[in-house]
Amino acid sequence: MDSRKAWRMDTAERTNNTIQQDKQHIPAGKTKKSSRTNNIIQQVIQKKSSRSNKKIQQDKQHKNKHKKMKIGLFIPCYVDALYPGVGVATYKLLTSLGLEVEYPERQTCCGQPMGNAGFQQKAERLVEDYDRLFAPYDYVVAPSASCAAYARIFHPGIAGHECEAAKRTMDVVEFLHDVVKVESFPKSSFPHVVSIHNSCHGVRELGLASPSERNVPQFNKIHDLLSLVPGITVCEPERKDECCGFGGMFSIEEPDVSIRMGRDKLARHIETGAEYITGPDSSCLMHMQGIVKKNPGTFKAANGKEIKFIHVVEILASGL
Repeated sequence: MDSRKAWRMDTAERTNNTIQQDKQHIPAGKTKKSSRTNNIIQQVIQKKSSRSNKKIQQDKQHKNKHKKMKIGLFIPCYVDALYPGVGVATYKLLTSLGLEVEYPERQTCCGQPMGNAGFQQKAERLVEDYDRLFAPYDYVVAPSASCAAYARIFHPGIAGHECEAAKRTMDVVEFLHDVVKVESFPKSSFPHVVSIHNSCHGVRELGLASPSERNVPQFNKIHDLLSLVPGITVCEPERKDECCGFGGMFSIEEPDVSIRMGRDKLARHIETGAEYITGPDSSCLMHMQGIVKKNPGTFKAANGKEIKFIHVVEILASGL
């Protein structure tokens, strides 16, 4: 057997085994408490409970606008493990807009790693669990365009039937832009120059921005939301929707090509004069940030410091 194929099969098998072992250790009727994101969210909830009566009344008045909307917060596994702050920022932002948000603690992987490796059958149980866990919610919102796209587009094909929860799954950017229709972020402030990274899944599967290969009116939902933040300067690089080279398994199987694509993308972002690169996918930001860290002093912003990275939801939630 080809060594690469064997490695991919082993990786998918170990991922699946870990998930199943994790579930076996959850007693009946109990929920998993080890999620870093959930632990921090609980701290946020405790802090909110200590607010003054005046503040609570103000929040209730604001919540009337969306009081009937119940949101299931889906935090992808890599976000929970590596960027829990992104999950917490998403929770803070959604609740600040008057939405009823719940974080189902037994959630796990959406199945994308197995699917990208060519082993979609390994994701079947995850898909069924996802659809069952998030069934009670009006919308499932995730701070990850790639995971939201995988659930919405690929889950029905894997399951072999219509998946209601997957159908209602949205990336946080499209949810805020298209459903909530946010008009302002009065508590936010980000006095910096940022360059938008339009991830491939977000542009071509979720429609977060117009793809350059199509002759359609230009739009960018990320730009629309960021422009509502006081003090910010928003830029986009040349060849604005070109891939950064991450691509999940692609970055592992073709690292040299992946890194070169990442370096080219970084150079174009820096040419905008940005201090920060932002986007809806921590995975793409992680890929470019890794290249920067491995090449200290090479990728400097206009201010002479190394370019920084921040998820778009962390900017929108700044000040909360």
